Amino acid sequence: MRIAYSIGVAEPESFLVDTHGTGTVSEAALERAVPEVLDLTPAAIIRDLDLRRPSFREISLFGHFGRNLPNFRWERIDRIEELRSVCGARKR
Repeated sequence: MRIAYSIGVAEPESFLVDTHGTGTVSEAALERAVPEVLDLTPAAIIRDLDLRRPSFREISLFGHFGRNLPNFRWERIDRIEELRSVCGARKR
């Protein structure tokens, strides 16, 4: 996912999804659904990912992706059903 912002503008100027061929729904459907389901303003991203309280030690030990730890809020999958619904996708 790529998000681009302009200085002083809260909403993204551009938004792109690239699943590298691994998606089960089209990238176009995800590009429409994600902004509908997720608030992509910088303030909301900071709030939702709890970025004002980083845990540098925990993140630096073994990387920051693919780990299911409470402070790694970017790994949560709690919005999948809402995304599926908006995309019109079925459960697997």
